[in-house]
Amino acid sequence: MFITELSDIEKSKLDIYMERFLDWLVDKAIDVLIALIFVFIGIKLVKFIVKIIKRSFDKAGLESSISGFLLSLIRGILYAVVLIMAAATMGFQVTSLVTILGTASLAIGLALQGSLANFAGGVLILLMKPFRVGDYIIENDKKCEGTVVSIDIFYTKLRTYDNRIIVIPNGNITANSLINLTVENTRRLDITVGVAYDSDIKLVKSVLENVVRSGRYYDADREISVFVDSFGESAINMGIRCYVNTEDYWQAKWEMTESIKESFDANNISIPYNHMDVNVTHIDDGT
Repeated sequence: MFITELSDIEKSKLDIYMERFLDWLVDKAIDVLIALIFVFIGIKLVKFIVKIIKRSFDKAGLESSISGFLLSLIRGILYAVVLIMAAATMGFQVTSLVTILGTASLAIGLALQGSLANFAGGVLILLMKPFRVGDYIIENDKKCEGTVVSIDIFYTKLRTYDNRIIVIPNGNITANSLINLTVENTRRLDITVGVAYDSDIKLVKSVLENVVRSGRYYDADREISVFVDSFGESAINMGIRCYVNTEDYWQAKWEMTESIKESFDANNISIPYNHMDVNVTHIDDGT
C-alpha cells in the first residue's frame, strides 16, 4: 500500500515537471526555434572559418602536428561560443556559466602547468624552427645529443649514434640553450696533435698542410690554418683548421687523423706519449 502511494507521488511529480517543461517550451517556442537556427548557422560558419584558417596554416608551412592541434582548439572554442550565444537567445543566464568555465579552465591550467609549458615549448619550436627533423642537436641542460627524429606537441625525440631514443620535454629545450650542428652546410674541422720538442716545426707544418690538401673532403675555397697551438708538458701541440661538408664531418676527421699518423711516420716525426721507466736495483744482503 505504501509503495503504491509512493509510486503515485513520484508519477505526479513527473507529470508536474513535464507540464512545466511543456509550458516553458510553448512559451519559448520562438526562442528555441531561433536558437536552433542560430546553432545551425553557427556550425556552418565555424566550419568555414576553420577551413580558411587551415588554408593559411598550409600556406605558411606550419607543421601538421601543431596545425591539427590548433585547428581542434579553435574549433572547440568557436563551438563553445556558438552554444553560449544560443543559450543566451533562449533566455538563459550565461554569465554564471562563463564564470564557471573560466574557473574550471584556471584550475585545469594550474594542474597541468608542466604539460602547458611543454605545449608552449612545442609551439615555439614548430613556429621558430631552431631545428628540424633530421638535424643533429646537443641540448645543453642534460647534454643530450642526437638526430631529431620527431617533434611532437609535448616532446622531441632524438636518436643517438648507438641507436637509442631520447625523449626530451619541449619545455626543457626552449628554457635552455642548444647547439644545432647540422643547420649549416659546412663545419669547421679542428684537430690537435702533439709533436716532440726537437721536431722541425716548418717540416711539421708542411706535412700537416699536405695531409689536409691531399684529403678528399676539405673545402678548397675556404682557408686552411696550420699553427702552433700550445706548449704542453711533453709535446708541442699543433693545430689544424679547415672546413668540410657537414655530412662528411666525422669521415673527414677519421681519415685525416689516420693520414697524420702515416705522414708523421714517413717523415720521422714522433708523437710523444707518456711512458714509465722502471729500474730494478739488486741489493746484495751479504748472504
